[in-house]
Amino acid sequence: MNSLGTYDYVVFLVYFIIVASYGYWVYHKKKSDAENSKDFFLAKDSLTWWAIGASLIASNISAEQFIGMSGSGFTMGLAIATYEWMAAVTLIIVAVFFIPVYLKNKIYTMPQFLGQRYNGTVAMIMAIFWLLLYVIVNLTSILYLGALAINSISGINITACMYILAIFAVLITLGGMKVIGYTDVIQVFFLILGGLATTYLALELVATHFGSSGVASGMKLITEKASDHFHMIFKQENPNYMDLPGLTVLIGGMWIVNLNYWGCNQYITQRALGADLQTARSGLLFAAVLKLLMPLIVVVPGIAAYVLYQEGFGDFRNAMQKGGSLNADSAYPVLLNLLPEGLKGVSFAALAAAIVASLAGKANSIATIFTLDVYKKVINKNADEHKQVVIGRITVIAAMVIAIVIAPHLGMDKKGGFQFIQEYTGFVSPGIFAMFILGFFWKKTTSNAALFATIGGFLLSVFFKALPNFANLEWLSPYGFSKLVTQEDGSSLYEIPFLDRMGFVFLISVLVMWIISTIEGRKGANPKGLEIDSSMFKTSNSFAAGSLIVLGIIVALYTVFW
Repeated sequence: MNSLGTYDYVVFLVYFIIVASYGYWVYHKKKSDAENSKDFFLAKDSLTWWAIGASLIASNISAEQFIGMSGSGFTMGLAIATYEWMAAVTLIIVAVFFIPVYLKNKIYTMPQFLGQRYNGTVAMIMAIFWLLLYVIVNLTSILYLGALAINSISGINITACMYILAIFAVLITLGGMKVIGYTDVIQVFFLILGGLATTYLALELVATHFGSSGVASGMKLITEKASDHFHMIFKQENPNYMDLPGLTVLIGGMWIVNLNYWGCNQYITQRALGADLQTARSGLLFAAVLKLLMPLIVVVPGIAAYVLYQEGFGDFRNAMQKGGSLNADSAYPVLLNLLPEGLKGVSFAALAAAIVASLAGKANSIATIFTLDVYKKVINKNADEHKQVVIGRITVIAAMVIAIVIAPHLGMDKKGGFQFIQEYTGFVSPGIFAMFILGFFWKKTTSNAALFATIGGFLLSVFFKALPNFANLEWLSPYGFSKLVTQEDGSSLYEIPFLDRMGFVFLISVLVMWIISTIEGRKGANPKGLEIDSSMFKTSNSFAAGSLIVLGIIVALYTVFW
């Protein structure tokens, strides 16, 4: 039954009171006499390493992970965890190589980096692009999919769910990054506690169904009953190869997805940009440790649901039907609806915490880019600190209202939130990452080369997406770069996997950027390089030891589940 009991509402109310009270206390405790823009947008020198790490995870994990990745766990198994475990590796790389560059050059926003490294035109184009992407794709998808998820568990009207989530997120966001950062610690606590409760129930149900008991027994049973769901690397004949194409997840496009998301994304890097280098690095390492735990919370329940579905457990088959066909994304909500009263409230609070934290983080990033990179540079160059904070708060409210209006019309529930976000950001992320990585480490990269990456990278992505309709790509199949896919009309085409397309676009973008920069260099172009020296990349012994432990765990996991 899709409803919450009295104890569930009590638990959720306790969660709400704790988060709201703590946020109010943090805001007043850390509020300066004259709040400035760096306090509001970056929580300058206010966040500890554990607050940074928790905030990164809280902002990253939302409904598309809980619902979408559990659904992917149902259909393809543990392999989808590569997004989480590769992210842990990426966080360490960003901590060592990216964050020092940002902090050394006093970078506070991604458009500011582009303006400082290239020119104002590149910066403004990307500022507008990021605002559109964050509002129309990211904020709306988080809000709408979150509302769908909560509706499926509580029975509350979807529109009402959107209003409740939006209002809660706005209240947190209006307090600035310091409130977001510290309340995210509580959000992550509920997220992990509720997530583990759902995992516990799922494994216990599997064990009980087969006449056993205990989580360990349940885990052993799902590895036996769904052995095909415990392979990290897919062969080409696997039906899920187009989503995770073999070794590409280790040596190809998956790196572009992760490095662009974790290293070139205002939404993420903003948490570390207001801290000193050691604190920022420690926060990113803490986030990497938490990332190791995420598949246990968002993927394993999906695999357990697959076993229960195959076994015809209870009303599982009917509950996972939508429109007369299997809906894998129903796996997590169905499991939550099986939780006993009270415990269901904990898991419900976990899901709400993940959604609200992501909404707050995204809204703050939108306000930061608009205020510092658009309003302050174009609309009102003389805006004082107080005015900037006021504009930031107005932007938060405006962005949320826009998201509420357009979210129901994007059809995200049909595509799936995780796939929706990956597809639309994937059209531009290869070019953006090429622009950033060459901007970091090759001083000869010119502004025109960056412009090509911005526009040309997108056009190349569109070209490779449409290419199978105009050319037979069967010759790429022996190399693993294409697979025969049946279309909706019954015809078949050799298509290029999404991650491989990203890899091709990135390599071509880098090559063309090198050609443009080389030609312009011969004509006397003198690009603005960043201040970089090798000492910036040295790490403390404790950070190095922690990183080696994380990397060792990931290598062991891939070795076991190859």
